[in-house]
Amino acid sequence: MRLMYLGAGEFGLPTLKALHAEHEIVAVVTQPDKPAGRKRVMTPTAIAKWATEQGIEVLKSDDVNTPEFVAKIGEYEVDASVVIAFGQKLSPELIGQLGKLAVNLHSSLLPKYRGAAPINWAMIQGEDVTGVSVIGLAQRMDAGEVYGVESLEIHREETAGELHDRLSELGPDVVLRVLQDLKSGDLKPLEQDHMEATRAPKFKKSDGTVDLNLSAKAVRCRVHGLTPWPGCRVQWECMETGKSQILFLRRVTDNCEMRAQERAEVGMVLEDMFVVVGQGEVIKLLEVQAAGTKLMSVEEFAKGHKLGAGDRLRMLDA
Repeated sequence: MRLMYLGAGEFGLPTLKALHAEHEIVAVVTQPDKPAGRKRVMTPTAIAKWATEQGIEVLKSDDVNTPEFVAKIGEYEVDASVVIAFGQKLSPELIGQLGKLAVNLHSSLLPKYRGAAPINWAMIQGEDVTGVSVIGLAQRMDAGEVYGVESLEIHREETAGELHDRLSELGPDVVLRVLQDLKSGDLKPLEQDHMEATRAPKFKKSDGTVDLNLSAKAVRCRVHGLTPWPGCRVQWECMETGKSQILFLRRVTDNCEMRAQERAEVGMVLEDMFVVVGQGEVIKLLEVQAAGTKLMSVEEFAKGHKLGAGDRLRMLDA
């Protein structure tokens, strides 16, 4: 089949590679190059970089809905199109030029978690299972008919970044199955139950906080759901040095048999890197990061930064 691919984020890269192996990708549409790194070097998207290396034509636009761009897409006369992590809403006029079927790979089990940050919100809300959905394009966000789904279990100690990578590997099989069903005439779209829809809005840097008064599970889910970005910042007060600084909690566990010591205050660091949280529970720190330093295991960090029992972690204002 002649396909058009529209995407920018790395989430779609495994699927794009699989499509390229089995179909003809006539062009890839992606976002314009953006400045990256400390030197702000203009850098192509991961999708553009890979497509260029394969000799696939790459089209870049910060507005794909202009009449001129829509007309250009129509010249390719594709059979179908796949949209993954593209970052722009597509107009009905553009969708009309994307072949017999245009589908989107979304990283949740719809209708749950419609929006820009479904992976993060699934973790924050304490879901045990998530997945990906292949849906038709619709003018309401992520509200199209469902053509295929694939699910997986969320691991207790994985972060949103790690779950992102595992979910991306589900894309190739389910998208290829949908295209095969299109070719054979066996597509069976399923209408979403819109009454069951939940939202997954994107995060701001200021959202990177965690309330240690929450239960151990809720703290763990928020820390992992916001890692690697925007991260969960706390104010770390070191008893030995008397200094205070920002500390990112990157990985924790709530799989702890011990309870908080009587009268121990929320945020108190105990022996062996346990921290008191709400409801008389504790979490155990596994990985942390201070501003300007690399990610470290808590044991490695404690050796050089004097983190230890008696210190306090306090919530920061958003």
